[in-house]
Amino acid sequence: MSQTPNGHDEFERHRELIQNQEVYRLRQEQDRLRAARRRSRLAWVRNTIALLVGALEILLSLRFFLRLSSANPDNPFARTIYALAEPFMWPFSTLFISPTSADATRIFDLNNLIAMIVYALLGGLAIALVNYFQGPGYQSR
Repeated sequence: MSQTPNGHDEFERHRELIQNQEVYRLRQEQDRLRAARRRSRLAWVRNTIALLVGALEILLSLRFFLRLSSANPDNPFARTIYALAEPFMWPFSTLFISPTSADATRIFDLNNLIAMIVYALLGGLAIALVNYFQGPGYQSR
């Protein structure tokens, strides 16, 4: 059984075809790996945004509850919550005059509620922007 020159060419062509298929599969795998790394980084950013906005919402909710329930502002816990929330409340501090109870001890802080809504919307917008950078088909994965 001797090989003809035509048979040798077919063998070489077949071997080249297999090699090209392997190169193609390797490139596909590298592309999938790059896409997975990108998704992982963007998922980390998305989760970080959600965590920070969630923590801010909890802080502002505590502040709202403390003011509504007329907590002692000299208490260390209340003082800490007020101090931590103050920088986030500053843009909204004079937006509305907050209604109070008859003896002016309970404060329904409307500005606090507006701040919570605005920060939640900004967080949602930031997450939507990250999803946009994720590219098409993110929701289907």
